[in-house]
Amino acid sequence: MCGIWALFGSDECLSVQCTSAMKISHRGPDAFRFENVNGFTNCCFGFHRLAIVDQLYGMQPLRIKKFPFLWLCYNGEIYNHHKLGEQLDFDYQTKMDGEVLLHLYDRFGVKKMASLLDGVFAFILLDTSNRKVCLGRDTYGVRPMFKFLTEDGFLGVCSEAKGLINVSHGLTSPTNIVAFPPGFVEIFDLKPTGKVQSIQIEEFHCCTKEPAHAMYDSVEMSTSFNEKMVKSNIKALFENAVKKRLMAHRRIGCLLSGGLDSSLVAATLVKLATEEKLPYPIQTFSIGTDDMPSILSVAAHIGSEHHEVNFSIEEGIEAVEEVIFHLETYDITTIRASVGMYLLSKYIRQKTDSVVIFSGEGSDELTQGYIYFHKAPSPKAAAEESVRLMKELFLFDVLRADRTTAAFGLELRVPFLDHRFTAYYMSLPEEMRIPKNGVEKHLLRDAFKGLNLIPDEILWRRKEAFSDGLTSLKKSWYTSLQEHMESVVNDDLMEKAHKTFPHNPPRTKEAYFFRQVFEKQYPGRAQWLSHYWMPRWINATDPSARTLTIYKPVKDQ
Repeated sequence: MCGIWALFGSDECLSVQCTSAMKISHRGPDAFRFENVNGFTNCCFGFHRLAIVDQLYGMQPLRIKKFPFLWLCYNGEIYNHHKLGEQLDFDYQTKMDGEVLLHLYDRFGVKKMASLLDGVFAFILLDTSNRKVCLGRDTYGVRPMFKFLTEDGFLGVCSEAKGLINVSHGLTSPTNIVAFPPGFVEIFDLKPTGKVQSIQIEEFHCCTKEPAHAMYDSVEMSTSFNEKMVKSNIKALFENAVKKRLMAHRRIGCLLSGGLDSSLVAATLVKLATEEKLPYPIQTFSIGTDDMPSILSVAAHIGSEHHEVNFSIEEGIEAVEEVIFHLETYDITTIRASVGMYLLSKYIRQKTDSVVIFSGEGSDELTQGYIYFHKAPSPKAAAEESVRLMKELFLFDVLRADRTTAAFGLELRVPFLDHRFTAYYMSLPEEMRIPKNGVEKHLLRDAFKGLNLIPDEILWRRKEAFSDGLTSLKKSWYTSLQEHMESVVNDDLMEKAHKTFPHNPPRTKEAYFFRQVFEKQYPGRAQWLSHYWMPRWINATDPSARTLTIYKPVKDQ
């Protein structure tokens, strides 16, 4: 996890502009560098470092003697850099995983380079020899990146939008800051003036297709759709997804909500950490678990060093403004779920030495885990909805997971979003992936049946949404939040909500409050959210699973 920032063609003095780069300092608390580009006095890089791999040579922009004309600023982890180095005979000059980008770019160009990267990444690559600037972002947007490009060719790029808002430019209207699309690369011509012109934007990987880097992967799979072989493939690919993510020089921990996804990640992580002889026990972390002993049962079952954090409703409400500042969104369910994760990340940073944090994001979208999938009109419709959710992860769950952990300089790892695992799962017959016997994610659960990896009651327990189950079964966090908003937002404001906020008008007092806070911090930037996250097929008016008629509380199962 790092913070990257760059400007190309600035009309303002760079020493003034660089203060904007400090808006993302939380992403890299270990070191900071600000560097001008030789020969281009109005172009520069800013970098905030969180040291995870290669403590000695990890500063950026990365430059090596073999390619003195290449400048690389990236945020991410490339899990197959050793394999690529061996297969393609690269002569590495550092131990940085990101160095492989320079070698791949030199040999294949930027599109193929990006397609061969097994990992999560957002990068800015400057090629002064060919006068090109290249941007790219991983398939699911696990690592964030925003950009603006003015009509006269001034380009700004940053890990978070907040690092671009106050960048000075010659325009009378604000710059149009947009999220860089996941799975794409963009190439710009760099003019002698330092200004740029976009000449190509192209998708290098779609989530439903096997990634190009699979040819260098050691996991062999059966191509049969025989159920036994499919379940064997799922187990092998998932374990490999966790194993490759053990790459770190800092302590590894795991979030544990007590549900299926985080329990599978944590259990597999503890198992592999023991096999790999990591010199410390895996720490697991949960929050808001007043009457949910299942988390302790999972921690005891897998043998982790467990930390349980509780927060009061008052503490949660107090954190909302900070959370929205970090998220840069006003989406209802994203904010609800982020408060707990934000407070838990704060605890991890202040009270422990775990820095690399595993989590279960992506599973619900991939394996049709949301309760509303029970109402899908057909397996085909369910499969299409799964793809839509995967492509929108960067707006919702992945955004939440990145920003809440990055706020405290932690690095997130999400094995369920492994390129090979996701592509394989989505290639399976549609009928195989739908809920069965009244249970969502049936195929995933069945694949791990009989292994004693996690307790059976967790393996077969129905979904409890993170933002819903945070506090108590009797009264959920979102209910308490809504009750508080009743006294904060009056009815007159709600009546005018459509006029006050014509784009995505809030329909509840809770949504209105979130929007007010967002507009205060990011005025005029409502377009960053294209739509609210909401269940399909059931005329839902609230994103919470607990409001759905098909929801059954855990205690009733």
